[in-house]
Amino acid sequence: MKKIPLDNWVFTQAGGGKGTKKDEYLPATGPTTVHVELLRAKRIPDPFVGLHEHDVQWIGESDWIFKQIFILSEDDAKFSNIDLVFDGLDTFATIALNGEQILETANQFVGHRLNVKSTLKTGENELVLNFGSAFKKGRDIEKEYGKLNLWNGDSSRLHVRKAQYNYGWDWGPILMTVGPWKPVYLELYKNRISDLDIRNDVSKDLNVKMTVEMSFAKNTPGQASLALKAPDGTIVASDRNIRPNKGQTRTTFSFSQGELQLWYPVGYGTQPIYSVEADLFDEDGTLLDSRTQTIGFRRTVVVQEKLLDQPGLSFFFEVNNVPIFAGGSNWIPSDSFLTTMTPDRYRDWLKLLVDGNQNMIRVWGGGIYEADSFYDICDELGILVWQDFMFGCGQYPAYDSFLALVKDEAEYNVKRLRHHPSLSIFAGNNEDYQVAESMHLELDYSDETSDFRKTNFPARYIYERVLPEIVGRLSDIHYHRSSPYSGQGKASTDRTLGDLHQWNVWHGSQEPWTNWDILAGRFVSEFGMEGYPNIRTVDYWLGGETKERFPQSRINNSHNKADGFERRLELYLVENFKHSFEMESYVYATQIMQAECLASAYRLWRRNWAGRGKEYTAGALVWQLNDCWPTTSWSIADYFLRPKPAYFSIARELRLYTVGITRKEVTTFADERSAADFTIDTLFEVWGTNSTLAAKNVTVEVLNHDLHDPTFKDGWTKAVTLSPNSSTEIFKGSVNALPPRTTKSQVPKIIVVSARLLDEDGTVLARYSNWPEPYKFINFPKDVGFSAEISTDGESVKLSSKRPMKGIVLDVEGEDVKWSDQAIDLIPGDDQVIHAVGLKGRGVQVRYVGDGAA
Repeated sequence: MKKIPLDNWVFTQAGGGKGTKKDEYLPATGPTTVHVELLRAKRIPDPFVGLHEHDVQWIGESDWIFKQIFILSEDDAKFSNIDLVFDGLDTFATIALNGEQILETANQFVGHRLNVKSTLKTGENELVLNFGSAFKKGRDIEKEYGKLNLWNGDSSRLHVRKAQYNYGWDWGPILMTVGPWKPVYLELYKNRISDLDIRNDVSKDLNVKMTVEMSFAKNTPGQASLALKAPDGTIVASDRNIRPNKGQTRTTFSFSQGELQLWYPVGYGTQPIYSVEADLFDEDGTLLDSRTQTIGFRRTVVVQEKLLDQPGLSFFFEVNNVPIFAGGSNWIPSDSFLTTMTPDRYRDWLKLLVDGNQNMIRVWGGGIYEADSFYDICDELGILVWQDFMFGCGQYPAYDSFLALVKDEAEYNVKRLRHHPSLSIFAGNNEDYQVAESMHLELDYSDETSDFRKTNFPARYIYERVLPEIVGRLSDIHYHRSSPYSGQGKASTDRTLGDLHQWNVWHGSQEPWTNWDILAGRFVSEFGMEGYPNIRTVDYWLGGETKERFPQSRINNSHNKADGFERRLELYLVENFKHSFEMESYVYATQIMQAECLASAYRLWRRNWAGRGKEYTAGALVWQLNDCWPTTSWSIADYFLRPKPAYFSIARELRLYTVGITRKEVTTFADERSAADFTIDTLFEVWGTNSTLAAKNVTVEVLNHDLHDPTFKDGWTKAVTLSPNSSTEIFKGSVNALPPRTTKSQVPKIIVVSARLLDEDGTVLARYSNWPEPYKFINFPKDVGFSAEISTDGESVKLSSKRPMKGIVLDVEGEDVKWSDQAIDLIPGDDQVIHAVGLKGRGVQVRYVGDGAA
């Protein structure tokens, strides 16, 4: 086996134009796409800056040619088989080798392999890739098959098997990429391992049966060998004399409980990565091909069972018999230009997720089936992966040629991804059933037998016939028809079944975020709130245009793609905060609003994880972790990997141990016939959570603070045992500091109730402070007695105050700092030390609610 990379290209705009003159070719190094190369050649402005996105639209509407000359040596020409392999082409390409057309492509998501032995020649060979405009091709196909309904982007995208976000989304630009976006190479061989299918069946008793099926390109005499290696490299099991039968082998290994280390999600155990090494020999014992595949042994089940005292069914992930609360994020492609994504960038993003105490990521259905390195890193870090198929927010077709593309795509990617222990679920699409519901398409959930292709929701045939068959035949991964999807004949908005996209905060009925508890579902796989990114990111996209440095400027508007975003941002701001429109202050106000909103959701929904039979909410995946360009969006970290304050507020709610408080006013009328005689009681509820598998003895400390009277303080402590892998109710009632009121004109004291969970040695395991809302009604004191003491090594800051403080965000002049926490509530007597990598002793700037910024 020999592999020859083909990555030295030249490219041109077909016929010449804005990118290149006629017959002018620019150099390019693959894998690549046109925008990336034109940026490198300084032929176009940066579309991430200013309004330049609009200046490069012609690229996606043009045809492009990539070509190269490569040399085939006499020795290489002697190989009996020479394959030309394309791991991915974006998207419509006609391929010619030495003047002979050998391939036409129409799907970005698949690879292609062609035996070109007879077309190659010794010496120089010319490979030419002619790429047509996916936008124009899509429009032509749409004319033939009809225009369909969708949310986001141009309707022609529904006919094109290309990353759908390229057409623009409510968080991303229109940047229609084109080119050889994955490696191109020659493979020379006598015979090769064409498929390695490894299945490990972990029983309820945690015994393991591993089955390995190998397929070979040629049915020729020879033998194969297999070796299973432990993480330390030792051989656990092997078979050195496997005889192929009709070009295939099947080998089974069995292990009793405890013989193998099991893979667990982060926080629940370790992530041992085993490897299977497969070798193919000819009949003389000469090694022809070797292939190594990493695996992990785990039993992952999606549990849908009746609950003890609520309607519907649970929906949670169980790994090796351990129920998992999935606290995580949604993932979109992390760049508009995918070829710039390196394994290091993927690692930085996924490490950020884990450092934020998250354990699941959902690969959203409008992007791509991610790079191999993405899933390898998820395996290594213990991140559970929810994988959508690439259909998003649309009324997709199901005509024959489209179905052929879909089947190839599904088989290709299920085979590519199935061995990853992190992969926990395949979902058929993103929100396509919701599109069907909202547009009143033909969707009878009780019909489980029809073909559906003749209805006006024909893609149901894909989601309920094609994809489950392929997933079931080629893998052991759980298949879910859509995200969201309820089942049981219910609409996708049902909160008692399946997974839920809860967009009635921000979208929909635009509920206040204090209603997250009543908006809960069994598994909330999308919810979110917008917030501006780091001010440095704003300044990047402004590109030095100081006259545009205000929230409502044209450039700032262009870098927020959400419909009605100004009205919705201002709705939630004005309902909750007094705020300024000065740029830095406005950025802070939106960030702290996002932080408060999202933390509240995780806090309230984690409370709903209350033990076996009480998995009322089993997951919360925020929309979204990341951005594909510098923008204002729902992300919790911006394009440059700068975490927003919300990232930190979520991380606190996903620690091993947390404490939460709710405050609600209850009005009781003395006479139901009179509205004048009533009592208003303020009731508090306190609970703790424990995600470990052992009960935890803690001391709960609850203190009441009068914001305007620093001498006042009362409270209580209590010894509590937190139940394992569950929430535990601790207190319900009123507090002495807030006696009942008998008139609405009687303004209550501003009492901040703080709670801490203390370990046996006094270590603070968790803290939370509950404030009266909305914050706009609070007259914050001017003098809070705040202190930020920088450590002697200049890499941490000790925060203290004499009055309660809300939403502290730290910053510095110049280069950013890697902070360990942000959006901090500070309580007198509870100093907090914040690590600050890169601070280097610089002075710290501080913003907080009530300082005039928000």
